[in-house]
Amino acid sequence: MKKILSLARQAIKTYDMINDGDVIAIGVSGGKDSLVLLLSMHMLKDFYPKKFDIKAVSIDTGFEGTDFSKIKELCGKLNVPHIIEKTDIKEIVFDKMQESSPCSLCSKMRRAALCNLADRHGCNKLALGHNKDDAIETYVMNTLYNAKAICFEPVTHYEDRELTIIRPLIFADEYIIKKCAMENNLPVMQKNCPADGKTKREETRKLLRKLYKLNKNAIKNIFTVIKNSEEFKKYETR
Repeated sequence: MKKILSLARQAIKTYDMINDGDVIAIGVSGGKDSLVLLLSMHMLKDFYPKKFDIKAVSIDTGFEGTDFSKIKELCGKLNVPHIIEKTDIKEIVFDKMQESSPCSLCSKMRRAALCNLADRHGCNKLALGHNKDDAIETYVMNTLYNAKAICFEPVTHYEDRELTIIRPLIFADEYIIKKCAMENNLPVMQKNCPADGKTKREETRKLLRKLYKLNKNAIKNIFTVIKNSEEFKKYETR
Protein backbone atom coordinates (compact mmCIF):
# COMPACT_ATOMS: atom_id res chain seq x y z
CA MET A 1 0.00 0.00 0.00
CA LYS A 2 2.90 2.32 0.71
CA LYS A 3 4.00 2.18 -2.95
CA ILE A 4 0.48 2.88 -4.22
CA LEU A 5 0.14 5.88 -1.90
CA SER A 6 3.49 7.24 -3.08
CA LEU A 7 2.57 6.89 -6.76
CA ALA A 8 -0.91 8.36 -6.24
CA ARG A 9 0.49 11.32 -4.35
CA GLN A 10 3.07 11.87 -7.09
CA ALA A 11 0.39 11.89 -9.80
CA ILE A 12 -1.91 14.16 -7.80
CA LYS A 13 0.89 16.66 -7.23
CA THR A 14 2.28 16.47 -10.78
CA TYR A 15 -1.07 17.21 -12.41
CA ASP A 16 -2.61 19.33 -9.61
CA MET A 17 -5.57 17.00 -9.23
CA ILE A 18 -6.83 18.06 -5.80
CA ASN A 19 -7.67 21.44 -4.25
CA ASP A 20 -8.76 22.36 -0.74
CA GLY A 21 -12.46 21.72 -0.23
CA ASP A 22 -12.89 19.23 -3.06
CA VAL A 23 -15.62 16.64 -2.75
CA ILE A 24 -14.40 13.71 -4.83
CA ALA A 25 -16.60 10.91 -6.12
CA ILE A 26 -14.61 7.68 -6.37
CA GLY A 27 -15.90 5.61 -9.27
CA VAL A 28 -16.13 2.10 -7.80
CA SER A 29 -16.90 -0.58 -10.38
CA GLY A 30 -15.85 -3.44 -8.11
CA GLY A 31 -12.65 -4.17 -10.01
CA LYS A 32 -9.23 -4.19 -8.34
CA ASP A 33 -8.26 -0.76 -9.72
CA SER A 34 -11.31 1.06 -8.39
CA LEU A 35 -11.10 -0.63 -4.98
CA VAL A 36 -7.40 0.18 -4.59
CA LEU A 37 -8.23 3.74 -5.65
CA LEU A 38 -10.95 3.92 -3.00
CA LEU A 39 -8.64 2.66 -0.25
CA SER A 40 -5.73 4.89 -1.28
CA MET A 41 -7.87 8.04 -1.46
CA HIS A 42 -9.38 7.20 1.93
CA MET A 43 -5.89 6.92 3.42
CA LEU A 44 -4.57 10.03 1.63
CA LYS A 45 -7.30 12.09 3.27
CA ASP A 46 -5.54 11.78 6.62
CA PHE A 47 -2.20 13.29 5.60
CA TYR A 48 -2.49 15.05 2.24
CA PRO A 49 -1.82 18.78 2.72
CA LYS A 50 -4.96 19.81 0.83
CA LYS A 51 -8.17 18.85 2.61
CA PHE A 52 -10.83 16.96 0.65
CA ASP A 53 -13.73 14.58 1.18
CA ILE A 54 -14.74 11.46 -0.74
CA LYS A 55 -17.85 9.51 -1.65
CA ALA A 56 -17.97 6.15 -3.42
CA VAL A 57 -20.26 5.99 -6.46
CA SER A 58 -21.15 2.82 -8.37
CA ILE A 59 -23.15 2.15 -11.52
CA ASP A 60 -25.08 -1.11 -11.68
CA THR A 61 -25.07 -1.77 -15.44
CA GLY A 62 -27.54 -4.63 -15.16
CA PHE A 63 -25.22 -7.55 -15.86
CA GLU A 64 -26.30 -10.79 -14.24
CA GLY A 65 -24.57 -11.54 -10.94
CA THR A 66 -23.68 -7.95 -10.09
CA ASP A 67 -23.52 -7.67 -6.29
CA PHE A 68 -22.17 -4.60 -4.48
CA SER A 69 -22.95 -5.89 -0.98
CA LYS A 70 -19.34 -6.62 0.00
CA ILE A 71 -18.21 -3.29 -1.42
CA LYS A 72 -20.90 -1.49 0.54
CA GLU A 73 -19.66 -3.35 3.62
CA LEU A 74 -16.10 -2.16 2.92
CA CYS A 75 -17.31 1.43 2.53
CA GLY A 76 -19.09 1.11 5.86
CA LYS A 77 -15.85 0.05 7.54
CA LEU A 78 -14.04 3.00 5.94
CA ASN A 79 -16.89 5.35 6.89
CA VAL A 80 -17.25 6.38 3.24
CA PRO A 81 -20.76 6.99 1.81
CA HIS A 82 -21.55 4.52 -0.99
CA ILE A 83 -24.11 5.47 -3.62
CA ILE A 84 -25.31 2.88 -6.16
CA GLU A 85 -27.45 3.65 -9.19
CA LYS A 86 -29.24 0.99 -11.21
CA THR A 87 -29.13 1.52 -14.99
CA ASP A 88 -30.24 -0.27 -18.16
CA ILE A 89 -26.84 0.02 -19.87
CA LYS A 90 -26.52 -3.74 -20.44
CA GLU A 91 -30.00 -3.92 -21.94
CA ILE A 92 -29.34 -0.98 -24.29
CA VAL A 93 -25.85 -1.96 -25.46
CA PHE A 94 -26.14 -5.74 -25.66
CA ASP A 95 -29.84 -6.54 -26.00
CA LYS A 96 -31.39 -3.66 -27.97
CA MET A 97 -28.48 -2.33 -30.03
CA GLN A 98 -26.55 -5.63 -30.15
CA GLU A 99 -23.28 -3.82 -30.75
CA SER A 100 -20.55 -5.92 -32.38
CA SER A 101 -17.93 -3.75 -30.62
CA PRO A 102 -19.80 -2.72 -27.47
CA CYS A 103 -16.92 -1.50 -25.27
CA SER A 104 -16.77 2.09 -26.49
CA LEU A 105 -20.51 2.74 -26.15
CA CYS A 106 -20.71 0.93 -22.81
CA SER A 107 -17.76 2.93 -21.48
CA LYS A 108 -19.28 6.25 -22.60
CA MET A 109 -22.63 5.41 -21.02
CA ARG A 110 -21.03 4.32 -17.73
CA ARG A 111 -18.90 7.48 -17.67
CA ALA A 112 -21.93 9.69 -18.28
CA ALA A 113 -23.88 7.89 -15.57
CA LEU A 114 -21.01 8.30 -13.09
CA CYS A 115 -20.70 12.00 -13.92
CA ASN A 116 -24.43 12.56 -13.44
CA LEU A 117 -24.38 10.64 -10.16
CA ALA A 118 -21.39 12.64 -8.89
CA ASP A 119 -23.10 15.90 -9.88
CA ARG A 120 -26.32 15.05 -8.07
CA HIS A 121 -24.50 14.22 -4.87
CA GLY A 122 -22.51 17.44 -4.62
CA CYS A 123 -19.14 16.26 -5.94
CA ASN A 124 -16.96 18.56 -8.01
CA LYS A 125 -14.50 15.83 -9.04
CA LEU A 126 -14.75 12.22 -10.18
CA ALA A 127 -11.74 9.93 -9.63
CA LEU A 128 -11.35 6.94 -11.94
CA GLY A 129 -9.03 3.97 -11.46
CA HIS A 130 -7.15 4.00 -14.78
CA ASN A 131 -3.54 2.88 -14.30
CA LYS A 132 -0.30 3.03 -16.27
CA ASP A 133 -1.08 -0.18 -18.19
CA ASP A 134 -4.50 1.21 -19.16
CA ALA A 135 -2.84 4.35 -20.52
CA ILE A 136 -0.34 2.36 -22.59
CA GLU A 137 -3.04 0.04 -23.95
CA THR A 138 -5.27 2.98 -24.89
CA TYR A 139 -2.39 4.79 -26.61
CA VAL A 140 -1.35 1.72 -28.64
CA MET A 141 -4.95 0.75 -29.40
CA ASN A 142 -5.74 4.23 -30.75
CA THR A 143 -2.57 4.17 -32.83
CA LEU A 144 -3.32 0.75 -34.34
CA TYR A 145 -7.07 1.05 -34.90
CA ASN A 146 -7.75 4.80 -35.21
CA ALA A 147 -4.46 6.17 -36.59
CA LYS A 148 -4.34 8.59 -33.65
CA ALA A 149 -1.45 8.63 -31.18
CA ILE A 150 -3.60 9.75 -28.24
CA CYS A 151 -4.45 8.61 -24.73
CA PHE A 152 -6.94 9.69 -22.09
CA GLU A 153 -5.69 12.65 -20.06
CA PRO A 154 -4.68 12.58 -16.37
CA VAL A 155 -7.21 15.37 -15.79
CA THR A 156 -10.32 16.06 -17.84
CA HIS A 157 -12.31 19.27 -17.42
CA TYR A 158 -15.92 19.35 -18.60
CA GLU A 159 -16.93 22.72 -19.97
CA ASP A 160 -20.65 21.97 -19.78
CA ARG A 161 -20.68 21.01 -16.08
CA GLU A 162 -18.90 21.77 -12.81
CA LEU A 163 -17.05 18.48 -12.77
CA THR A 164 -13.45 17.40 -13.35
CA ILE A 165 -12.27 13.82 -13.89
CA ILE A 166 -8.97 12.85 -12.25
CA ARG A 167 -6.90 9.65 -12.51
CA PRO A 168 -4.70 9.35 -9.39
CA LEU A 169 -3.40 5.85 -10.28
CA ILE A 170 -1.99 6.91 -13.66
CA PHE A 171 1.61 6.23 -12.50
CA ALA A 172 0.81 2.82 -10.95
CA ASP A 173 1.61 -0.43 -12.77
CA GLU A 174 -1.21 -2.97 -12.88
CA TYR A 175 0.84 -5.65 -11.12
CA ILE A 176 1.38 -3.32 -8.14
CA ILE A 177 -2.35 -2.64 -7.95
CA LYS A 178 -3.15 -6.36 -8.16
CA LYS A 179 -0.68 -7.10 -5.36
CA CYS A 180 -2.14 -4.33 -3.22
CA ALA A 181 -5.70 -5.63 -3.70
CA MET A 182 -4.64 -9.12 -2.63
CA GLU A 183 -2.62 -7.98 0.38
CA ASN A 184 -5.51 -5.87 1.65
CA ASN A 185 -8.15 -8.56 0.99
CA LEU A 186 -10.26 -6.18 -1.07
CA PRO A 187 -13.61 -7.64 -2.24
CA VAL A 188 -12.87 -7.65 -5.97
CA MET A 189 -16.01 -8.36 -7.97
CA GLN A 190 -15.80 -11.01 -10.69
CA LYS A 191 -16.20 -9.73 -14.24
CA ASN A 192 -19.52 -10.65 -15.81
CA CYS A 193 -19.42 -8.77 -19.12
CA PRO A 194 -20.25 -11.02 -22.13
CA ALA A 195 -17.60 -9.20 -24.22
CA ASP A 196 -14.81 -9.85 -21.73
CA GLY A 197 -11.76 -11.35 -23.44
CA LYS A 198 -13.11 -10.68 -26.95
CA THR A 199 -12.28 -7.00 -27.36
CA LYS A 200 -9.74 -4.88 -29.21
CA ARG A 201 -8.28 -3.95 -25.84
CA GLU A 202 -7.65 -7.61 -25.06
CA GLU A 203 -6.01 -8.06 -28.47
CA THR A 204 -3.82 -5.04 -27.77
CA ARG A 205 -2.96 -6.38 -24.30
CA LYS A 206 -1.79 -9.69 -25.80
CA LEU A 207 0.28 -7.86 -28.40
CA LEU A 208 1.93 -5.75 -25.70
CA ARG A 209 2.79 -8.84 -23.65
CA LYS A 210 4.73 -10.19 -26.64
CA LEU A 211 6.44 -6.84 -27.08
CA TYR A 212 7.47 -6.69 -23.42
CA LYS A 213 9.12 -10.10 -23.76
CA LEU A 214 11.21 -8.78 -26.66
CA ASN A 215 12.04 -5.45 -25.02
CA LYS A 216 12.03 -5.10 -21.23
CA ASN A 217 12.10 -1.29 -21.58
CA ALA A 218 8.95 -1.15 -23.73
CA ILE A 219 6.62 -0.15 -20.86
CA LYS A 220 8.95 2.60 -19.68
CA ASN A 221 9.55 3.93 -23.20
CA ILE A 222 5.90 3.99 -24.30
CA PHE A 223 4.77 5.65 -21.09
CA THR A 224 7.54 8.24 -21.42
CA VAL A 225 6.16 9.13 -24.86
CA ILE A 226 2.68 9.45 -23.33
CA LYS A 227 3.88 11.66 -20.46
CA ASN A 228 5.71 13.92 -22.93
CA SER A 229 2.62 14.32 -25.09
CA GLU A 230 0.78 17.63 -25.24
CA GLU A 231 -2.26 16.03 -23.55
CA PHE A 232 -0.22 15.29 -20.42
CA LYS A 233 2.22 18.21 -20.46
CA LYS A 234 -0.51 20.83 -20.37
CA TYR A 235 -1.61 19.64 -16.91
CA GLU A 236 1.82 19.53 -15.30
CA THR A 237 2.31 21.99 -12.46
CA ARG A 238 5.11 24.42 -13.04
